[in-house]
Amino acid sequence: MKKILIAAAVMLLTIGGAYAQNNFRGIVKYKIESTGKVDVKIPPEQASMEIKVYDDQLLYEQTIQHGMKVAQAIDFSQAISYLAANGIELETYTGDGKFIVRQEMTKEQLDSIYIPDVEAGHYYYENVNETKEMLGYTVHKMIMHRYNEEGVDNPAECWYCSEIGPEYCIVMGNLKGFPFVYTQELGEGRAITITAVEVVKGKVKEVDMLLPAGYKDASGEEFETFRSELKDAIELLED
Repeated sequence: MKKILIAAAVMLLTIGGAYAQNNFRGIVKYKIESTGKVDVKIPPEQASMEIKVYDDQLLYEQTIQHGMKVAQAIDFSQAISYLAANGIELETYTGDGKFIVRQEMTKEQLDSIYIPDVEAGHYYYENVNETKEMLGYTVHKMIMHRYNEEGVDNPAECWYCSEIGPEYCIVMGNLKGFPFVYTQELGEGRAITITAVEVVKGKVKEVDMLLPAGYKDASGEEFETFRSELKDAIELLED
């Protein structure tokens, strides 16, 4: 896989080892704003976020990164309960809909995002020889290029720090570095920008870098089978 498509980014998925880039431990807090030509309505409760950092581990909501590995806890239990209340069962799946999905990236995959790629829906990063100070850290400028179906580039400005977290931040944009400013194009003139507003040192222990209990590991194949069955069940309900 030469490129990782923007969709998901948020991206995701295993826990394991890799070397620590540095020994920062703390929390980076962000604000989220609409920055495109077309306004994106962001509810107040969704206008901020934080990433916990413990050496080369990152925890963002229910996604944890450890080196090159990422694990995401995904909860479909409400959908399962809703279908059951309407007398609909999935074809083969009988669980509660709580999964841990894991994925390990490689350096080659992540470095490929720095190779120019103009295919619609793909993106690549361009390093820019420019730095500035943010929240007491030196951050580096990067441009994310993404071309639409008409072949038009929609460049977005990003700033990253090399003093925090693992070498790559897979949980946000697959950046080589830790994001301080990250803009995501959403299409049709819409965009959001995530900006670091506070760095809180300390207050994070290794025991904090855990996913919630009650979730079961699922292989990629098992998860895709579940998603297919869930989609069929929802379509049946809508008929």
